Amino acid sequence: MATAPQAEAERAPETPGEPVIIFEDVSIGFDGKPVLSHISFTVSRGETRLLLGPAGGGKSVLLKLTNGLLLPDSGRITVFGEVVNDLPQKRLFELRRRIGMVFQEGALFDSLTVRDNVAYQLVEEHVPEEEATKRVIEALRFVELEQTLDKFPSELSGGMRRRVAIARAIVSRPDLILYDSPTGGLDPITSTLIIELVMKQRDVYHTTSVVVTHRLQDAFVLASHTFDREQNQMVPIPEGQTDSRTSFLVLNEGRLIFDGSTEDLVHSDDPFLKEYLT
Repeated sequence: MATAPQAEAERAPETPGEPVIIFEDVSIGFDGKPVLSHISFTVSRGETRLLLGPAGGGKSVLLKLTNGLLLPDSGRITVFGEVVNDLPQKRLFELRRRIGMVFQEGALFDSLTVRDNVAYQLVEEHVPEEEATKRVIEALRFVELEQTLDKFPSELSGGMRRRVAIARAIVSRPDLILYDSPTGGLDPITSTLIIELVMKQRDVYHTTSVVVTHRLQDAFVLASHTFDREQNQMVPIPEGQTDSRTSFLVLNEGRLIFDGSTEDLVHSDDPFLKEYLT
C-alpha cells in the first residue's frame, strides 16, 4: 500500500475551478421507497456547497454516495474525474484517502485516545509513526485541542468531540471534506466555534467541501463571513457581499429544488424556499 507522499505523487494534476464532484441524474431508494430522485449538480475545486433541507430529505445519503459508501440505483457520480459507480473496491479505497468525512455526532472510537482516533487513517495508510505523530499534533493544533492527546472521548465535551472529529477528517490533508451536520445537537456558542473551524479550513487551505446543516444560521454565517488569519477569527464580509466560493443546494422530498448563490436563495420566489428560510 502506498504511503501518503506516494499517494500524493500518483494523483492527477488539478486545475483551479475544475469539477471535483459531478452528480448526473442520480437516483437511489431503499425498500422500494425513493430517497433521492434525478439529482444533478457540480462542486468545483475550492468551492463550498451548503446543503440544506428538511430532516429525512436525503442529505446524509448524498454524502455517502459521494464517497462511495452507497452506490446509486441510476445516474452517474464523478469524483476527482473518476466515475465512482464503476470503481473496483481497491480503487475506491484509494479515492477515499483524498476525502475527509465528519460524521454526525463525531463518530469517534470510544476505546481509543484522541491521538489514536485522529491517527486512525494514517495508521491504515502505513504512514511512518514519526510523521503520523507530527500530523496528528498539527491537526489538533488547528482545532485548538493539542492538549487532549491522551484523553478518551468520554472525557471530552460534545463540542470538543466534534472538534476532534474535524481533526481526524483533516489529518490526511484531504482534497475534499464532507461535513454531515457538524453542529447537530450542540448549543449556539459551540456551534459557532465549529462553523469557524469549517470556515478556517475553507479560507486558509481552500479545501473543497460540502456542508450538510440543519441550522440556517450556520449556513448564512459561512456565506457572510471570512476567516482572518491575522486576527485568528472569523470576521464579517462587508455588508451586501457574500463569499463568492460558497453557494447553496437545497433538497426537499428527495429532489434538488435549488442550486445557486446566497443572493439568489434569499431572493427566491419559490413558496417552499420562502417558508423554509423564515
